[in-house]
Amino acid sequence: MREVQVSGRSPEMEQLLTPAEVAALFRVDPKTVTRWAKAGKLTCIRTLGGHRRYRAGEVQALLEIQGPTRPVQ
Repeated sequence: MREVQVSGRSPEMEQLLTPAEVAALFRVDPKTVTRWAKAGKLTCIRTLGGHRRYRAGEVQALLEIQGPTRPVQ
């Protein structure tokens, strides 16, 4: 799993999504999104509190490839 620690605000704020938000887009369980991150299908960013977040641009690109009705294998 690729993880990046968020240690402050960057000048260009990128939109981050929670596992629940990503799961809603793909119509899967949030645990499935976590499994995708562990498998390397999505880049996981960890907040200072240890919570996972996902880059909206990366999620959108995967969504365009897979479509909302076909979950990532």
